[in-house]
Amino acid sequence: MTWLVAGLGNPGDRYANTRHNVGRMVVAELAQRSRERFRKVRFLPVEAAEVREAGERVLLASSTRFMNESGPSYASLANKHDVEPDHLIAVYDELDIAAGELRVKLGGGSSHNGVKSLQQALRAREFLHVRIGIGRPPGRQDPADYVLQPIGKKLEADVAIWVDRAADSVASLVADGLAATQDRFNRQAPPG
Repeated sequence: MTWLVAGLGNPGDRYANTRHNVGRMVVAELAQRSRERFRKVRFLPVEAAEVREAGERVLLASSTRFMNESGPSYASLANKHDVEPDHLIAVYDELDIAAGELRVKLGGGSSHNGVKSLQQALRAREFLHVRIGIGRPPGRQDPADYVLQPIGKKLEADVAIWVDRAADSVASLVADGLAATQDRFNRQAPPG
C-alpha cells in the first residue's frame, strides 16, 4: 500500500525558511536522504518525490498552493494513488507545542488552517499528524507574523534538529506503526 506524506507549508522563496514551513522542510529532508528530487505532478498543483521506506512506497508531497488552500492538492494526489486516510501523514508546525517538541497522533481536530483545509478536502479526520512544536511568539507578537518571519541564524541549528527528528518520526510511522512511534517521539525534547 502507498503512503503519502504531506509537508504543509507555503510555496516560494519568501516563505522557505520560516517556522510555518517546517512541514515542507521535513519532506525535503526525507527526499534528500533517498537522493530523490521533487517533480511537478501532471494536472495537480503539487510536487512529489517517490521513495521507499521499510519496503513501502512513500510519496513525499508539497503543494504549490498556499497552506490554507492546500488540502485539495493533497487529497487529489491521495485519490490518484489510492492512498487511504490512515496512510496519509500530515507534517506541520504547531504553536501550542513547546519549541522543539514533537507530537504524533491519529485524527482529531486542529486549529491549524492547513490541517482544516486537508480535512475538508479528504472529507476525513482520521489521518496521521506529525506536529512540530514551534512555541508561542514572545510578548504580544502576532502569531501570524511569528510563523511567517524568517528563522534567524541563532535558531537555524535547532530547527535542523527538529526537522531531522520529525523526518525520523515519519520513517518510524511507516516502518513501526503509530504506537511504537508515539512511544519513541511523544516525549519532551532533549535539553538543548
